[in-house]
Amino acid sequence: MKDGKVAYIEGNRDHPVNRGVLCAKGSAGIMQVNAPSRLRKPLRRVGPRGSGEFREISWDEAISTAVGWLNELHETAPHKLAFFTGRDQSQSFTSFWAQNFGTPNYAAHGGFCSVNMAAAGIYTMGGAFWEFGQPDWEHTKLFMLFGVAEDHDSNPIKMGIGQIKKRGARVIGVNPIRSGYNAVADDWVGITPGTDGLFVLSLIHVLMKAGKIDLDYLSRYTNAPVLVNAADGPDKGLLLRDENGKELVIDRVTGKLTPFDQPGVRPDLSATYEKDGVTHRPVFHHMAERYLSEEYTPEAVADRCGIPASRIRAIAAELARVAFDEAFTIEREWTDFRGETHKTMTGRPVSFHAMRGISAHANGFQTCRAIHVLQILLGTVEVPGGFRFKPPYPKPVAAHPTPHGQGRPGRPLDGPHLGFPRGPQDLQIDDKGNALRIDKAFTWENPMSVHGLMHMVISNAYAGTPYKIDTLFMYMANMSWNSTMNTKGVIEMLTARNDDGGYVIPRIIYSDAYSSEMVAYADLILPDTTYLERHDCISLLDRPICEADAAADAIRWPVVEPDRDVRGFQSVLIELANRMQLPGFTNEDGTPKWKDYADYIVNHERKPGIGPLAGFRGENGDQQGRGAPNPDQLDRYIENGGFYISHIPEGADYYKPWNKAYQDWAVDLGLYDSPQPYLFQLYVEPMRRFQLAAEGHGERQPPDNLRDRIREKLDPLPIWYETDQTGNDGFTVNALTQRPMAMYHSWGSQNAWLRQLHGRNPLYVPTKLMREHGLKDGDWARVTSPHGEIVVPVMEMAALNENTVWTWNAIGKRKGAWALQPDAPEATKGFLLNHLIHELLPPKGDGLRWANSDPITGQAAWFDLKVKIEKAANPDDRAECEPVFDPIKSPVGTGPKDLAWKVGK
Repeated sequence: MKDGKVAYIEGNRDHPVNRGVLCAKGSAGIMQVNAPSRLRKPLRRVGPRGSGEFREISWDEAISTAVGWLNELHETAPHKLAFFTGRDQSQSFTSFWAQNFGTPNYAAHGGFCSVNMAAAGIYTMGGAFWEFGQPDWEHTKLFMLFGVAEDHDSNPIKMGIGQIKKRGARVIGVNPIRSGYNAVADDWVGITPGTDGLFVLSLIHVLMKAGKIDLDYLSRYTNAPVLVNAADGPDKGLLLRDENGKELVIDRVTGKLTPFDQPGVRPDLSATYEKDGVTHRPVFHHMAERYLSEEYTPEAVADRCGIPASRIRAIAAELARVAFDEAFTIEREWTDFRGETHKTMTGRPVSFHAMRGISAHANGFQTCRAIHVLQILLGTVEVPGGFRFKPPYPKPVAAHPTPHGQGRPGRPLDGPHLGFPRGPQDLQIDDKGNALRIDKAFTWENPMSVHGLMHMVISNAYAGTPYKIDTLFMYMANMSWNSTMNTKGVIEMLTARNDDGGYVIPRIIYSDAYSSEMVAYADLILPDTTYLERHDCISLLDRPICEADAAADAIRWPVVEPDRDVRGFQSVLIELANRMQLPGFTNEDGTPKWKDYADYIVNHERKPGIGPLAGFRGENGDQQGRGAPNPDQLDRYIENGGFYISHIPEGADYYKPWNKAYQDWAVDLGLYDSPQPYLFQLYVEPMRRFQLAAEGHGERQPPDNLRDRIREKLDPLPIWYETDQTGNDGFTVNALTQRPMAMYHSWGSQNAWLRQLHGRNPLYVPTKLMREHGLKDGDWARVTSPHGEIVVPVMEMAALNENTVWTWNAIGKRKGAWALQPDAPEATKGFLLNHLIHELLPPKGDGLRWANSDPITGQAAWFDLKVKIEKAANPDDRAECEPVFDPIKSPVGTGPKDLAWKVGK
């Protein structure tokens, strides 16, 4: 800081995650804080929606207007508020606000980003990739990545890859595109998009056939030995349980039926159980029956995956060699949940990581499940050298809530909106089967949609299905541009009017720090601060920063005062709650509990002694995890570098789901209320419960048109199926996007420094397609999908799946947005593939328009896009990509051609 302004940003060398290493985004944060596109005052629309015509108003008028719109809904029809947030860091808080408002309509961006990964991981093993865990960088010898781009968690992964390669470890990158991490991989597998699950199941086939799986691990720590009910009736396919709900196994020692967790039990993977003439077989039998089938041989899948059979076999052999031939032991005593003490820990030095490239397909949930099953079969989860959970994970599904949506006007919901359904009883539908939520989450269409379906909110609100809403309230969600499918259609929905001249979506409130494309379509703008001007809480209740060896959380705090009339969105929500006297935010005498977000961070208790921050609790700040609020907590964090960390004791650091020492440590820290040991779920029983309903069992029945889909897709063992977004014939080329390492969503691409790295984006085309279509670098191509077309510049890329084109996401901007010049490269040579993607699949002849999403979770299937490509006319005066949208008027004007200032002397 110099003269009260930011002069330079560097990393904190004491920080437990990045240890002082910053990427371009972190270093360029100074330009985020000084961006010309920052909103400056609250705004009220005065022209038609989309015109960008606003008048500046005071905060008092803004808050009063919002309260006037919202208060009546809270008291009479809370479901008519749809409150959805984008990539914010305070989802535990925003969900708490929505829950106390009483609307069932809340979710964040996970439904179009990562829900397949998160849901598949938690249902299978109590955690996933992303923020849930990381490789054991210290010990791993083979690191395999699936669908990983460069934008997320980039520094820890880069540092980790550097660390393991220095030791001679091998990296295998599975991705249609060879950039970033895949470019430094020792072995790049340029897979056909959407076939990763088939490839993984083929690896499982080879490993099981060769006997290269960890049978001891499977019998001790997974539901592989748990018996499956084979009797015809409403329980067929469910796991056998005792009267206390404990899964049942056959004990190898006694040969008797017994609960899985009893002291001394050695679960038998092969034994069956006879009752009433019916043979009940363990999960492992069902797995062997399925995955040893010839349909999963490398020869059977090679052509569809674009990977030779010999290479699939070689990768499987390498996984087995490293996992078993290079296994090692650590002399570290630990006691498991059955009370057995082990003198050593067995290391299997194979680790995996996967991300959005896997998740964003209509078969993404089952593909993510398959990857988790593969690493579990190898015995490489929560062991030295393998994949390790980060606190507060692992958590079994049983430790998570189920979804809630029922409420009464003026009252809070009786539980959180989002959760993990255990079966049809947890669907958010009424007695007639109609959706209770505007996004249709937790319905028969997508029963396990644990993050909601943000990408369907606008189209459902426009259609008035399942009902009409009054107010759409969004935060940090650029849903009229780069965060939406069907851009042109969504813009038309946001501006559509009824016969009486009113808007179909009557009111739209939007909060953002910048003048994004979405701003023009709102009626009321609540301008947010940038990240150095507000308090933020990176909480264990939310998206924590933990490492596998420690629980950690962190804060941001204001280092500069805003030079504009803006307020942090979370504090604005608190003021709205206080004005409306929302339950949960109001004391019994009617006074507010918190005055702003910083006050909330310190003094809110989710349950006694547990708050947003785990560090420096208690009146004296000497308690961790559990303790009374400490009024000096934020100051203590600042003194400590902005973070808090609690290291896991030695001996508790591996085998977390089954390690008694870890479970006790987690209870002491407040991560659990009681020990939560559990088995990994190779066979996911809640999915079978939905299948049973589709087979006619139970009170809640799916509509007839969805029965076959539920029976097929909600298989409790991972499967693979084709996805189809082609509509008519001829759309055969895969089209993908990735986020560049220097950008995160759309905010970075208006940053004066980062724009110099990615100011425009070509369509990268493989050599084969370049030759077929007579293209050369700099030519223009017409790219067509069943939904639309774009005309864009192309560039040849050899390290690319031969039938796949791709580009960077969120570079293209609409003229008038982000304070960019009209001729800015982002607005002329930048483009989006979003124009080619629809939220619904093309008509298939059955009279229905099926959602372009995963049928299990509802995740948006961005990466199933299929296109045609052809050379476009190449006039010398072609100045910009197509389609060309009319400019929108900017409430902040246009930034200067050159951005320069001096800080200090």
